[in-house]
Amino acid sequence: MMGSEEMTIWNSLPVPAILIDPRERIAELNPAAEGFLNNSAKWLQGQPIWDRLAVDAPLEESLARARDHGTPLFVNDVDVGTGSRPPLVCNLQIAPLAGREGWMVMLISPRELAGRMTQSHSVKSAAKSAIGMAEMLAHEIKNPLAGITGAAQLLSMGISKEDQEFTDLIVEETRRIVKLLEQVEQFGNLSAPDRREVNIHDVLDRARRSALLGFGAHMKIVEDYDPSLPMAWGDPDQLLQVVLNLVKNASEAADPISGGTITLHTYYEHSFRLRRADGSGQTLPLQIEIIDNGPGLPEAIKGDIFDPFVSGRENGTGLGLALVSKIISDHDGWISVDSVPGRTVFRMSLPRAPREKKENG
Repeated sequence: MMGSEEMTIWNSLPVPAILIDPRERIAELNPAAEGFLNNSAKWLQGQPIWDRLAVDAPLEESLARARDHGTPLFVNDVDVGTGSRPPLVCNLQIAPLAGREGWMVMLISPRELAGRMTQSHSVKSAAKSAIGMAEMLAHEIKNPLAGITGAAQLLSMGISKEDQEFTDLIVEETRRIVKLLEQVEQFGNLSAPDRREVNIHDVLDRARRSALLGFGAHMKIVEDYDPSLPMAWGDPDQLLQVVLNLVKNASEAADPISGGTITLHTYYEHSFRLRRADGSGQTLPLQIEIIDNGPGLPEAIKGDIFDPFVSGRENGTGLGLALVSKIISDHDGWISVDSVPGRTVFRMSLPRAPREKKENG
C-alpha cells in the first residue's frame, strides 16, 4: 500500500495516525497509534474504527460528509478513549487521502502530551530560580535564628515557670523555621542522579510498605503493574523519594478517618518521546501512575502545582512537588498531573535502561 519512503515518513510521525478505508475500518496505523490503542497493527487492521476508538462527539456523520465532499475535518478538545485507559482530551485532524477515493487519514493529538512538552522546560528554569533563593535564604536567615534560639534559652533560666511558656514558644517556632529552611536547601544539595538499572516495581513496593507503616496507614494501596515492564534507568533512592512524596500527598488529601484508595499503575508506551529544543529526542516508554480517589487539586493551582512554593494545603510549603519535578527532570523524564474530584493521576515517564549496558554486564 505504501512505498518504503512513505512508510518511513508514516512510521516517524510523532502523533497517532490511522488510515481509514471507505467502510470505516482500520487499514493502517503507525507505531504511535499502536501505542495509543495499546494493540498491534496486525490485530487492529480490518476492525471498525468506532469499535476501537470512543470519541465524545457525533463524528460518524461529520466523517461521512467530509468523505463525500473531499474536505478535511478538524475536531478540537474531545475526549478520546480506547477501552484500555481513561479518555484523553485530544484534537483530531481527519483528511481525505489523495488518490484514493473514500480513504481518510486521522491524526490524534493528545493535548496532555503538548502540555508536558512545554512543562519540562519551565520546570527546570523554576527549579534553578528556587535553588538560588534557597541558598540565599539559608545563609541570611539560619544564623540569626540560631542567635534567637540561644537568647530565648538563656532568658528561660531566669524567669518564672509561667513566663517560660513564651520563651519555649520562641524556641519551638525558630526550630520550625530552621526545619523549613532545611527543606528548601534540598534544592541546592540534591546531587545528580546516580543512574543504574532500576526495577521500578521494587521502588513502588518499598514506597507502599513504608506508607502503610506510617503516613498511609489509613489508606488502601492497590498494585496494578505491567509484569513485563523492562528496567528503568535512574537513581533508585531519588525515585523512591519521588514516589513517597506523591503517595504522602495523596494520603494527606484523603479523609483521615475513612481514608481512600491509592493505585500504583505501570505500563509501557513505546511511542512516547521527549523532543528537545536542539532537535534531539529520547524515548520515555516507562509510565508510572500514582492514582488516588481523593478530592482532587484545587482549581486555582492546577496549572502551577509543580512550581516552587505552590501548595494546595493550608500549612503546606509548596516544596514537595517542586522537588519531585526537579528529580524527574534531572532523570530526563516528564511528569504531569490530571485531576478531577474523585480521581487525581500523577504520571511519570522515564527512560528504560540502555540495552547495551545490560548486554555488556
